[in-house]
Amino acid sequence: MTNPSLSRRAYLHQLALGAGLAVSGLIPARLTMAGQADQKPATEQRLVVVLLRGALDGLAAVPAWGDPAWAALRGSAETPTALALDNTFGMHPGLAHLHRWYQNKELSVVHAVASSYRERSHFDAQQQLESGGDRPFALSTGWLGRALQASDHSAVALSATMPLALRGADRAMTWTPSRRPNKSQELLERMANMYADDMALTTALAQAMEQQDKSMRAEPSAGAGLSTLAKQAGSFLSAPLGPRVAWLEVGGWDTHSQQTARLSRMLPALDEALAGLRESLSVHWATTTVLVMTEFGRSAMWNGTQGTDHGTGGVAFLAGGQIDGGRVLTDWPGLGHRHMLDGRDLRPTQDIRAVILPLVQRQFGLGSSAMQSVLPGATACLDNVWRV
Repeated sequence: MTNPSLSRRAYLHQLALGAGLAVSGLIPARLTMAGQADQKPATEQRLVVVLLRGALDGLAAVPAWGDPAWAALRGSAETPTALALDNTFGMHPGLAHLHRWYQNKELSVVHAVASSYRERSHFDAQQQLESGGDRPFALSTGWLGRALQASDHSAVALSATMPLALRGADRAMTWTPSRRPNKSQELLERMANMYADDMALTTALAQAMEQQDKSMRAEPSAGAGLSTLAKQAGSFLSAPLGPRVAWLEVGGWDTHSQQTARLSRMLPALDEALAGLRESLSVHWATTTVLVMTEFGRSAMWNGTQGTDHGTGGVAFLAGGQIDGGRVLTDWPGLGHRHMLDGRDLRPTQDIRAVILPLVQRQFGLGSSAMQSVLPGATACLDNVWRV
């Protein structure tokens, strides 16, 4: 026999979609949590993960200008304009906001970091990074999804499809700006009146309409650029009953040719998006941790088209109001030929899973046994990540 409550909810979902609400994936998730509307979120801690698909060149983003071998590899192209971090490392001038965060001790750089994957395939490397396994396709769900499932948190991916990293979680949703024309306020009011006696549906519709209003104010463009999505992520995380975990991603980092010119456009865009995220979070920046990561690094030497090829060791960024920043966290292997992996790549000395692990523990409050299901075999490698 058909459940009338479920039928009404399915019908309302269809009406909401027809009304042009920009809530891809948001309505169903809100409906499943409708009975929790009077509860507080599990935590005030917030986590944002940003995946740069295509492999950001960590040596371009954070050049090692103090390494004795640097000048022969990259010095003439990238050293003169770098922003100083310390005597060994600088930062690409396009990352001006991140550099300021570093100076204010709200950002740390993790250098010479990678997963255990060594074959240089984007597809396999991303699968391993998002799943959290020790090899590609060892796991079919994501480390973030498993962490969510082991807790009572919810998350939103600012993405058209659910990323692998969030798969396995019942309380994960996706959101992208609506491309549908806005329908009249009268239709929305009729929807609200139709189910005024159903508290779950009324709550879900009100929340969806509130997010619609916020998304319309964020930016009118339907282009769904990273800046738009980052600002919306901050809006979602700032909502009193909103999710406390957000996932962002952007592609195009596979810079096999003309890398300097391409990164001179892409890195400032990333920098502005992260600044927009912080602005949107407002006072909640103080309880937010941001992880920016990529699937692997790139070759230390230029190729024949003024680009770099798939490499190994790369860079990650940790930012937020509770990060004990102003540091480059690395066991630097050196860039001399004998120090590099296969004579061509920055040798990784830290496992990205060990960077992720303390962030997950802090966000979700999981014990060691639960963490073994989230990141099997991983151990933390970073001490004193957080401000005391």
